[in-house]
Amino acid sequence: MFGKKSNASSRGTKIDTLIGQNSELQGDIVFSGGLHVDGVIKGNVFAEADSGSVLSLSERGHIEGDVRVPNIVLNGSVKGDVHAVDHIELAEKARVVGNVYYKFIEMVRGAEVNGNLVHKEDGFQPAPKVELLSASSE
Repeated sequence: MFGKKSNASSRGTKIDTLIGQNSELQGDIVFSGGLHVDGVIKGNVFAEADSGSVLSLSERGHIEGDVRVPNIVLNGSVKGDVHAVDHIELAEKARVVGNVYYKFIEMVRGAEVNGNLVHKEDGFQPAPKVELLSASSE
């Protein structure tokens, strides 16, 4: 459906949430599982540090805010600090204006970071504890 298979799906993580190309979300988002972004998020993006969650940002995607997610595949742009608790992949069209904090990193030719690359073995601040609402709770 999304064309080329991403590393997020090759690791066995399914996409639970999709923010489409013509969508803009204003405000923070807290998720678990897989989040794929083709649109725009104007706010922070969080997932629990030990959740194994994956954020996939396509080349059409854009985030204006901090990102704190265990596993990240970036091919779009982020204006804010990026904290990858476990693993981050910066693909060819990745653009980060901010610092990138990582445990393991993959970066291909063409990816751009306008900030510092900071290796962190541990000591990440966890995402804020927010109770996720389900559709059945209405």
